[in-house]
Amino acid sequence: MNPEAKHIVSELRHKFYSNFAASMNMPVIVTGTSYSSNSPIASWMDRRERLNYINVYAYTAPDEFVPFRPFILRLAINKSAGRVATFRKGQVCRGLNLMWDFELTVLPKEILDFLPWIVNLVEAHDKGSSLLLQSPPHSFELEVPEVGFFNNAWTQKARLLANSTIS
Repeated sequence: MNPEAKHIVSELRHKFYSNFAASMNMPVIVTGTSYSSNSPIASWMDRRERLNYINVYAYTAPDEFVPFRPFILRLAINKSAGRVATFRKGQVCRGLNLMWDFELTVLPKEILDFLPWIVNLVEAHDKGSSLLLQSPPHSFELEVPEVGFFNNAWTQKARLLANSTIS
């Protein structure tokens, strides 16, 4: 990843985590480690006292070898949760939330628009009601697996950009 892309990811991640923590109706801790690198993550305990976390990172980004690679971000909730274990000393934790994960792939200019929707998604999931889920700020496509529930979405603009560079 080139220095400009690193700076943008770092800045967007910081803004997203700060606003996410301020918007949640529960304590959110931002730490400096994640499953894929030393990038920060934001974590919280749900109503069932399970640890959840969110990670914002570059899915693809330009670098010195491929300077025109598309710049696409991914927001992952509880993805590869078995690799992360952070909680406050003395805090009750019944383990990591291995029952739910979600990934959203977006363009950098879209990620902050999704903040209220992500907060709403987390709250709706915690309450066990998808009926509480609001409409997303940008159109996206769900990748529906052959088995299980949907847990992967791409905004239309991110998908178009990714596909336009493949052909």
